[in-house]
Amino acid sequence: MRFYIVIPAHNEEAFIKDCLVSLSEQSLVPKKIIVVDDNSSDQTSKIVEGLINQYPFIEMVQHRSSEKHLPGEKIITAFYKGFEQLDSDYDVVCKFDGDLIFPKNYLETIAKYYQNDPKLGLIAGHCYIEKNGKWILENLTSNDHIRGPLKAYRKECFKAIGGLKKSMGWDTIDELVALYNGWGFRTDDSLHVKHLKPTGSTYNKSAKYFQGIALYKMRNGFILAFLSALKLAFKKKKIRLFMDYLMGYYKAWYSNSNFIVSAEEGAFIRSYRWRKIRKLILRY
Repeated sequence: MRFYIVIPAHNEEAFIKDCLVSLSEQSLVPKKIIVVDDNSSDQTSKIVEGLINQYPFIEMVQHRSSEKHLPGEKIITAFYKGFEQLDSDYDVVCKFDGDLIFPKNYLETIAKYYQNDPKLGLIAGHCYIEKNGKWILENLTSNDHIRGPLKAYRKECFKAIGGLKKSMGWDTIDELVALYNGWGFRTDDSLHVKHLKPTGSTYNKSAKYFQGIALYKMRNGFILAFLSALKLAFKKKKIRLFMDYLMGYYKAWYSNSNFIVSAEEGAFIRSYRWRKIRKLILRY
């Protein structure tokens, strides 16, 4: 299978070389890797330029955006700056972060899943972070959710979901809209990806409301948003985040922010999430 990879990178000088080498030396080598240097003020560009000479399938695109490191729209806008440089001759398109180290068989394993299941639209491994000298699971969400740094889409699924939303919450919406369109997704817990910079560790302070805004834009409704905010804050062991997320939801509701899914997709998402909640309750 032909893999195209786009990596938005903002000030990743400490990590980008290890990331690109781990991808370039896969047992299944990607056909193209495009690094989008998103307004970096460090040596990210120079490091990538050095690797381009060694690995001819790596390219780089410059993108000038905000100096702030923010999730959501900024990252996906950078992704599309790279995606626009690609042709359509691919089987899988990946949006990866620049602070990851992939096991050597990562792409080959993903390809096998796609070959064995024609309705599989998304597949990924799990992120691990280093703590006290040990690599442990970065346990921020349920284990069946594909984390934003690790997205890999079958081309037909990527087209069916309309690509990626330029909004916070894009990395949840993609899975739910994929389900709505008849595509499946899954993770493989045997694929351990080293996440060198824990999620959110360098985000600008203004990002604290973004998750709540996303919950509103996904048409969750207040009760589901409340439960999701509580779960996320509990996972991150920061109760203050619960209030930040609810404040973000209120800000989006008060300003009548635009939704990022259709009414039909929103109804599907709410039904799907309530089914999962009922299943969880019945388990106990």
